[in-house]
Amino acid sequence: MTPQQASLRALEIAALAPIIPVLVVDDAAHAQPLAQALVAGGLPALEVTLRTPAALDVIREMAKVPGGVVGAGTLLTPADVQAAKEAGATFGVSPGATDKLLDACEEADLPLLPGAATATEAMRLLERGYTMLKFFPAEASGGAPALKSIGAPIPQISFCPTGGVSLKNAKDYLTLPNVVCAGGSWVAPKDAVESGDWQRIEALAKEAAALPR
Repeated sequence: MTPQQASLRALEIAALAPIIPVLVVDDAAHAQPLAQALVAGGLPALEVTLRTPAALDVIREMAKVPGGVVGAGTLLTPADVQAAKEAGATFGVSPGATDKLLDACEEADLPLLPGAATATEAMRLLERGYTMLKFFPAEASGGAPALKSIGAPIPQISFCPTGGVSLKNAKDYLTLPNVVCAGGSWVAPKDAVESGDWQRIEALAKEAAALPR
């Protein structure tokens, strides 16, 4: 998969809904009902971060849920890419981008949302063929005003801002012409996941899915 093909597929996934849930799941038993609630609420693209020992098992379980498009977040190494692909991830997300990571994703045919926080990082990825990026950490990097400024001279790049994005500020990002969607963790609060309050999560997902863009 070429970077251009990968970015086109990543764009298609990003365009499925205004918000991609960023999920940190400690127990694989929660995976399927959590995915079902989010998909039912209108958020089919799911980013499972590789931050817990259960993450790969969570991806395996979520991949069984009809209508879901499950990806692996926090990809840092080629080994992460291989493990995520074997677990059933259909896209990847990384906080930044290295040549080794990009090579691994291209070889594994895994569409990637590579992270960039500056114009230089975005230009390097554009030079390689990537046009759909993750803007991270969004709020710490200047928020929507910074992303708007980056977009002015580099309009051919689209972004999924993640990091500090909430229901309150998501609209600031989603109204920008260079933003396709945003990543957020608020749609799956830890207490709701641990208590199995899937109705609450579905309601939060519906609210997020209705955000204008």
